[in-house]
Amino acid sequence: MAAYAKNYLAVHFQLDYVNADGDISNYYPDFLVKLKDGRVFIVETKGQVDLDVPPKILRLKQWCEDINEAQREVTYDFVYVDAEGFEKYRPTTFRQLVSAFKKYKS
Repeated sequence: MAAYAKNYLAVHFQLDYVNADGDISNYYPDFLVKLKDGRVFIVETKGQVDLDVPPKILRLKQWCEDINEAQREVTYDFVYVDAEGFEKYRPTTFRQLVSAFKKYKS
């Protein structure tokens, strides 16, 4: 890993999505991680399940696909880390985290 940052509101990286109620909402992913090879991962963590998780992560997946298609300088990817999976897999490296958490990838 080369660098990482918490996505505070001041960073203002947000995605709009349609929430579980059918309204447009803003979504602020939790972390940005840049790897030494230049790839950037957007990391979302959740301690508990809520109805907006699936539409948020599907929107994030679509954003990554769109930005990667629009430019070739940086490759963007995402990982969704839920508390239950974290307890189960107990990753100790970012590589292990990415390998273990494949939900929403297909």
